[in-house]
Amino acid sequence: MKNILKITMAVASLTVGACSVDKVALPELQVTTEKVSYKVGEVVNFNFEGNPDRIYFFSGELGKRHEFAGRATADGTPQLQFSTLRENGKQEGSLRLMLSTDFPGITVGDYEATQKSITEASWTDITGPATLSTGTKVSSGALDLSEYAQEGQPVFIGFKYLATPGSIQNKWTISDLTLKNVLSDGTSYTLANMTNTAISNYGVSTNYSPGWASYWISSGYTWGLSSNRLIITGATSAANATLPAESWTLMGPVDLTKVTPDVGQHLKGLDTRLENYEYSYSAPGTYNATFVAASTNVYGDREVVRTVQITITE
Repeated sequence: MKNILKITMAVASLTVGACSVDKVALPELQVTTEKVSYKVGEVVNFNFEGNPDRIYFFSGELGKRHEFAGRATADGTPQLQFSTLRENGKQEGSLRLMLSTDFPGITVGDYEATQKSITEASWTDITGPATLSTGTKVSSGALDLSEYAQEGQPVFIGFKYLATPGSIQNKWTISDLTLKNVLSDGTSYTLANMTNTAISNYGVSTNYSPGWASYWISSGYTWGLSSNRLIITGATSAANATLPAESWTLMGPVDLTKVTPDVGQHLKGLDTRLENYEYSYSAPGTYNATFVAASTNVYGDREVVRTVQITITE
């Protein structure tokens, strides 16, 4: 009797599920154009047949490609680049570029706990490939961080300032910093920069920015942080350079495989009917203009995808 009851309940469940799908109508949408080739700036008129509940449009341009709408990570080459300027003293090895995969992050409101976390974390010195200033502003060159790129394994990147007693301690200025994930198709996605504001890639804004923080370990010299540079100044005279100094500025966590998902434009909702949509392209190329039509009710959602390949010439 129990087995019969279980089978009956299972069949009932499947029946309800099937009915739910049937109660969401498959949206109807056909998309046509007068031709398949247009000039740059020429209006492309997409004509619609059908009236789905919603329509979303992906032009096929960078940041607007339907095939990458759900993509949050991608294998690429993470590249870090920045400029440095060393002033004041001539102490060697006073700036180190560091990377950690096990730094637990900043403890908000607890300076000492964060100091302890910095000193106890495992840090890899990745300064070697970088060109650093010896008196004039120089670019570091593009530093390949592929060795540390692993999906779901964020890293922290930091500049470690070191100064020794007995001579004028260096002043360092870091500027023009960008961290990007460069893909094989030539696209690149900014993962971090000098600011604490949300990053935008190919016109797609995000709510993501790893930001910067500054913590001294000894002697109290701290990094000054602004929207376009990081600055630290040690003792400005030999007489004042009585103690060694160590100070960090940190950025993270950053997933080096991160990309910004492409997004579509919402063209219509339930309360409107759309017969056509006009769009123009600003650069030559071949684009997969994609329209996603959706039907929605209390039982769920169903979608159909329609793609029209458009060639744009000069």
